[in-house]
Amino acid sequence: MLNPNVVVKNLVQGPQSDALISLIARVLMAYIFIMAGWGKITAYSATVGYMESMGVPGALLPLTILIEFGGGLALLFGFQARFAALGLAVFSLITAFLFHGGAEDAINFMKNMAMTGGLLFLMLHGAGKFSVDHVIEKA
Repeated sequence: MLNPNVVVKNLVQGPQSDALISLIARVLMAYIFIMAGWGKITAYSATVGYMESMGVPGALLPLTILIEFGGGLALLFGFQARFAALGLAVFSLITAFLFHGGAEDAINFMKNMAMTGGLLFLMLHGAGKFSVDHVIEKA
């Protein structure tokens, strides 16, 4: 009997496929954080106002930018990717409840929860072959 899971596994389980898919997944996960962090840098005062309207001190914005932009870049390059993924997972979980907990923002709440899951998976499996981490670990 044909098992679709086995077919997909056989297609993607080679070392080159694994490395390429890990890279693509990392880039896609990094993109949202880099863009969000950059948006906060370029609209700093508006972001402070939004944070404060949600009951979060605007003084936390530099830390938020560091986590999003810095963590996103770490994922992009695969540098300390397990640590970055864990930090971004915790950040995504916290921000889901702080900023997207209402029924009117359920889609963004679910998006944050899904990103948390993907980031935890990345934390478990690491950055893959095409990463700074791989180069460091080989040395």
